[in-house]
Amino acid sequence: MPEKLTTEELLAKAKKPAQDAMRMHPFYRGKIQTAPKCVVRGLDDFSIWYTPGVAAPCRAIHEDAEQVYEHTNKGNTVAVVSDGTRVLGLGDIGPLAGMPVMEGKALIFKYLGGVDAVPICLDTKDPYRIILAVKWMQPSFGGINLEDISQPKCFRVLDMLRTDPEIHIPVWHDDQQGTATVILAGVINALKVVGKKMNDATFAVIGTGAANIATIRLLLASGVPFGHIIACDSRGILHPERNDVRQRRIEFVDKWRICEHSNAEGRQGDVGEAMRGADICIAASKPGPGTILPEWVKSMADEAIVFACANPIPEIWPWEAKEAGARIVGTGRSDFANQINNSLCFPAIFRGGLDVRARTITDEMAIAAAEELARCAEEKGLGEENIVPKMSEWEVFPREAVAVAMKAQEQGVARLSLSRDELLSQATAIIKQAQDMTHFLMDKELIPPLPAEWSE
Repeated sequence: MPEKLTTEELLAKAKKPAQDAMRMHPFYRGKIQTAPKCVVRGLDDFSIWYTPGVAAPCRAIHEDAEQVYEHTNKGNTVAVVSDGTRVLGLGDIGPLAGMPVMEGKALIFKYLGGVDAVPICLDTKDPYRIILAVKWMQPSFGGINLEDISQPKCFRVLDMLRTDPEIHIPVWHDDQQGTATVILAGVINALKVVGKKMNDATFAVIGTGAANIATIRLLLASGVPFGHIIACDSRGILHPERNDVRQRRIEFVDKWRICEHSNAEGRQGDVGEAMRGADICIAASKPGPGTILPEWVKSMADEAIVFACANPIPEIWPWEAKEAGARIVGTGRSDFANQINNSLCFPAIFRGGLDVRARTITDEMAIAAAEELARCAEEKGLGEENIVPKMSEWEVFPREAVAVAMKAQEQGVARLSLSRDELLSQATAIIKQAQDMTHFLMDKELIPPLPAEWSE
């Protein structure tokens, strides 16, 4: 048995990633770069890759637009688009300060999904300009990953782009759909561990921003009765008498819908009241610690499940939630057990969507990804600290990609038709190549090694 760490040691461990980040980011001056994927046997090859030879594929694309996927990297390239108004738990820090997050996203896209991603931080907060920018850049990308955009405009931007007949590539908001997908996977398996059923459980949903509104949508689609959900925003429990929400119901459409249809008991009050007797607490709200109090966890049902997903600090430290009686605890962080983080799904969901040239990413495709994630973890053996796969289990990502691609074909939103075996082989090869390339560059010290003293 490993030695149990003290609270001070646990806090020091939790602070270490930020300390390392402040040394390593300036050491590398970023996390991604552009590298060629074609042979360059000599300078004469540029007459093939550039002028005059390049005119031939240009003509082919002009005659048949779908040929762009055969002659360029469009079909494997995603734009990570943000205005920097809702960055992690840091809030509106702007497009420049949001760049490290978008670069990190691009790195994960490549390493875990084999997807080439480009950070695009826009110097505007206007939702209609963001929409226009995405429409303008559509020819260069096979998909768009919206990131760290504040609500309620994030809902408007996503909905308008997904329903725009001029948009022919998938547009996805990871803070909404990605987080919700992994939360759903965690819920499926956590309920199995504690022996409860989805349609019997009661949910305290703390925070009604992008992540949790999407989470509620996926929970409902998975069989959770609306009345079993008690949701809170910063002013307390949502219910039909919340006049502050009613007055802005046109702007906050989804929040008002929750007021009208959730909370069958008609509870009113604060977060503590929402959590009383709940089987599961799903928090995606203000970073902690102290946002969720131990006494509120104590008031939950037996065999309680707590997902404290705020970044960079969870609403309650995992050890505090455990001491208060929670049986299963998940956070958004990789340095604790049960990482409920969208990094487990967005690389694979885009991999699957790109591999069949999907026109969109539907909620059903996200649910298929969640179910495959849950299945992968269950095959490894479920436990209190093993309800979702770890990011290090790279073989999960091709399987998840296949589940998404198959669902896209089933729903008629895919341009290509491929078998399950073909998809698995292709996704595995692409992801493995991305990881092998990274390790090769490290082995050859083309990615410089870190100073030895930093590992001490």
